[in-house]
Amino acid sequence: MGLKSAVKKKKDRRKFRWKDRKYKVRTLGLYAKSDPLEGANQAKGIVLQKVQKEAKQPNSAMRKCCKVQLTKNSKQVTAFIPGNLAQKFIDEHDEVMIERIGGKQGRSKGDIPGVRFKVIKVNDQPLPRLVRGQIEKGRR
Repeated sequence: MGLKSAVKKKKDRRKFRWKDRKYKVRTLGLYAKSDPLEGANQAKGIVLQKVQKEAKQPNSAMRKCCKVQLTKNSKQVTAFIPGNLAQKFIDEHDEVMIERIGGKQGRSKGDIPGVRFKVIKVNDQPLPRLVRGQIEKGRR
């Protein structure tokens, strides 16, 4: 190690940090660029179809989800429908509000593969209140 070796070490560290994928994604803001909600917390969309996703091991269940086309940018995402028998309150062409499920680093949460969003409102009615029977589904 020479007298000026710290300069080279600093320069190398700056250069080789770009080989680290996490550093690159964070610095270039790649998650925000590829985010379907474009940085917003919630987004409205139209239900295209209802689907069932198989849960990951060791669980065995069919999780109820729906494909949603966002109104702001026409991107399609899959959203989880939380609540017991909640999928009965969602039909095709309904307007739904979705938000992030809250998995770590923007990934899917729990045992649902590839699903990062959940439905919170159907036709401007809160889904949990529809499930509990406190209100009726609004007409569009």
